[in-house]
Amino acid sequence: MSPQLELRPGLADVPVAESAVSFIDGKRARLEYRGIAVETLARDSSFEETCWLLLKGDLPTQRELTDFDDQLRHHRRIKYKLTDLIKCLPETGHPMDALQAGVAAMGMFYPSRDVTNAKSNWDSAVRLIAKLPTIVSAFHRLRSGDEAVPPRDDLDHAGNFYWMLFEREPSPAVRKVLDACLILHAEHTMNASTFSGRVTGSTLANPYTVISSAIGTLTGPLHGGANEEVLDMLETIGSVENARPWLEKAVAEKQKIMGMGHRVYKVKDPRATVLQELAEHVFVETSRPKDYELAVEVERVAAGLLGPKGIYPNVDFYSGIVYSALGIPRDLFTPIFAIARVAGWLAHWLEQLKNNRIFRPEQIYVGNHDVPYVPLEKRP
Repeated sequence: MSPQLELRPGLADVPVAESAVSFIDGKRARLEYRGIAVETLARDSSFEETCWLLLKGDLPTQRELTDFDDQLRHHRRIKYKLTDLIKCLPETGHPMDALQAGVAAMGMFYPSRDVTNAKSNWDSAVRLIAKLPTIVSAFHRLRSGDEAVPPRDDLDHAGNFYWMLFEREPSPAVRKVLDACLILHAEHTMNASTFSGRVTGSTLANPYTVISSAIGTLTGPLHGGANEEVLDMLETIGSVENARPWLEKAVAEKQKIMGMGHRVYKVKDPRATVLQELAEHVFVETSRPKDYELAVEVERVAAGLLGPKGIYPNVDFYSGIVYSALGIPRDLFTPIFAIARVAGWLAHWLEQLKNNRIFRPEQIYVGNHDVPYVPLEKRP
């Protein structure tokens, strides 16, 4: 091993870029998008406005937001050939794979190879944000034998996605909590999928390939899907009464507690706090799910067992419960993550292009040297 190189598995704590997109202070439970606290955005902003903030760096004027919102609504529909492609995918396939395939195919319908063209880049960003919900909802309905529901221009981003899934309009509380979920998942600094997107972007690949790459990274169980596993864990625990004995046993056996702990946060994830607050308005309509009551008890018990170690709930601890209460299937949880995170991925891609240098990290070679070649007939 070369003495000049230090291996940092997973690039842990190794800065790979300068960024002004978002900031985390894990000790103060602080997550900011362009300097604005994410809790404030989730309560007072909209996903459309948050997208503009991430992409442009500042909050929009009323005229800018209206024009941007109009652009998004105008670009929600997908080509009929893309719908036909989705129809050809296996009904048993995972929606994340369908989403990745759909986004990659979009790049063929909207060639955008010149990433030095600012207008082309902006048009691509608008298309990607606008069309991802349409792809996800179309695959979900088509795999069930139903026709895809066309988007509606009179609904906002969150409300339209709900409409395309269920062919009914959401209540104000449901629309607000879904909008907040998109905001809370829109960006989170240099995570694996964001880094993947920046690496792909650094080659000057087209934006659809960049986002397809990020989606592919998000399919991995170590990145996306934690909220699905939280529901599995709660089903295993079974009851409020079993929360403490199950947790004590899990801690003693050093099992991973799904939805608990975070690589950065050493206190409760601020996104989990605001999501709980907004979810209560939905539960007034749907009644409080048993899973939610159990999750609250698990959090209470875990605070005593794991809190001293800096392990608290992250946003995935509650988001799956909220999605389930809305009637959303579990295998759509991670695609919804992608529908939200595309805004952050695009913001990082545009930032990468400003002062681009292709990523080319070093490796530490640990193999053999000067190995002789043995002709095939002489090998044992």
